[in-house]
Amino acid sequence: MFEAQIYQQRRAALRQQVASGIILLLGNNEAPANYPDNTYKFRQDSSFLYFFGHAHPGYAGIIDVDANEEYFFGDDVTMDDIIWMGPQPSVQELAARVGVSKSLPFGHLKAVVQKAISQRRKVHFLPPYRFDNMLLLEELTGIRTSMLKPHASVELIKAVVNLRSKKEACEIAEIDKACNIGYEMHTTAMRLCKPGVSEGYIAGVLDGIAASHGNMVSFATILTQNGQTLHNHDHSHVLEAGRLMLTDAGAESVTNYCSDHTRTVPVGGRFSSRQRDVYSIVLACHGRALELARPGITYKQVHLEVCKVLAQGLKDLGLMKGNVDDAVAAGAHALFLPHGLGHMMGIDVHDMEDLGQQYVGYDDEIRPSDQFGLASLRMGRRLEEGFVITDEPGCYFIPALIDKWRAEKLHTDFLDFDAIDRFKDFGGIRLEDDILITADGSRFTGEKRIPITIEEVESFMSH
Repeated sequence: MFEAQIYQQRRAALRQQVASGIILLLGNNEAPANYPDNTYKFRQDSSFLYFFGHAHPGYAGIIDVDANEEYFFGDDVTMDDIIWMGPQPSVQELAARVGVSKSLPFGHLKAVVQKAISQRRKVHFLPPYRFDNMLLLEELTGIRTSMLKPHASVELIKAVVNLRSKKEACEIAEIDKACNIGYEMHTTAMRLCKPGVSEGYIAGVLDGIAASHGNMVSFATILTQNGQTLHNHDHSHVLEAGRLMLTDAGAESVTNYCSDHTRTVPVGGRFSSRQRDVYSIVLACHGRALELARPGITYKQVHLEVCKVLAQGLKDLGLMKGNVDDAVAAGAHALFLPHGLGHMMGIDVHDMEDLGQQYVGYDDEIRPSDQFGLASLRMGRRLEEGFVITDEPGCYFIPALIDKWRAEKLHTDFLDFDAIDRFKDFGGIRLEDDILITADGSRFTGEKRIPITIEEVESFMSH
């Protein structure tokens, strides 16, 4: 948690961007895993964390824009709670820690909301994503759960996105800490990447590293020698010599700020000639994004320029043909890169995506595409100083997709399917770093960069 002044300033800034009414921010509750007392590890709602700071279940906050007042809602613990959990601070004390002077029992929340409704004042809330909060919102507002999302306040969504997009110095410091944990996770994966070691063992070690630093992984770890499946959470295989191991993993700092890195390394420590060829293309794509990323350019532009590097590299390998610019405009390269270049990152690993991708990664200037591949670009808007984004190009050989495009004779002017077929056993490569947009360019987050060049990877793994 940061100093109270940080949260006071954030809430004041939010009030200034919402015209009138009350702003209702719900925290999360415990979620049972298989029976009520056995819960999943608790994770607070990120917008509640941003404005009210507390990473504990059972709280809510209200910001009264018109009256310039703030309320913190929660229940003090009972003696039974103390027996099982130990002494806990009072709700009044918790409120004071984030600069809120008015605290009330959670049961009073409905009366405050209903009073605002009776006065015909706007009740601003964010799109709910947990069912218990959907039911609570229905009880508080009278809006049916099926209609809550379309009734969420676009004014509030845009205000929250505007504030959370530009990271404060205290946030950047926390992201750097998360990336330092990510460095330890990924270099450990490289050390363990040997024939005969199970994917599940390495994935478990990485998750343990994240937990050992006081929190958890920022998303479910992807670790697989079948990297052609983009989000492969299956860890059931044993590593084989000659294969590639793709690891996409990150950690949360104790304040819930995230890291998200990907490395693809050769099982046993040495790239084959064919692996070097494809890896070099992906690395060049990654480098091109770093060259271009700066305030003023759209990330959609960066993505498309990276796609041209990919297409040219594959053309040089004999897998693509024709004019590179035309191939990218047509979307032919998406056979090998069916996802976008990156996404926002912060308190969420895909920052603020619960608020709606059209508000987080896009705006009135830059709109999403419906073209295959480009449609999966999560972040397309113009970059600004203080944004933290991922740079994660890849090259994948997905047999089912290759067969489908070949059967449908898609992009035959740009794709040599006979040559591509010889790579159907290749797998996939993805390389990802987290970057901060600075005044004149970008920088990596974290103190040390995870080995990434062919020489760095082979040298690190050999020692």
